[in-house]
Amino acid sequence: MLTSRGSAKRIAYFQYDFDVDGGDAGAITVLGSNIPSGAIITSGMIHVNTAVTSDGSATVAIQAASSEDILAATAKASLTLNALLDLVPVGTAATAIRLTSQINSLTFTVGTAALTAGKITACLEYLEPTA
Repeated sequence: MLTSRGSAKRIAYFQYDFDVDGGDAGAITVLGSNIPSGAIITSGMIHVNTAVTSDGSATVAIQAASSEDILAATAKASLTLNALLDLVPVGTAATAIRLTSQINSLTFTVGTAALTAGKITACLEYLEPTA
């Protein structure tokens, strides 16, 4: 018979906001919820609250533990107002991310051209570690 040991699914939120974080090309660290060491990110969604714009053909990628593990480099044309995008982890063991250390930030990497506007919320579903 299986018994519960307190593990639960949780949601962590992280939000990039051009007005707060800027939009220079390169890595931008965005603070958010705390996800404990040993947690497994299983799935989630990206919500574009404000369309991403730039003077060039900018891309945005998102990383938790390794390059593009949350969102592969995505063209600004896909980051339109109210767009919903899947994360790289899609609920399978093959795409899940096991964290070896606690995180409370994500890295949003702006490529090709600086951004001039945008607000993106990353919602990560994860399993808490069990004892």
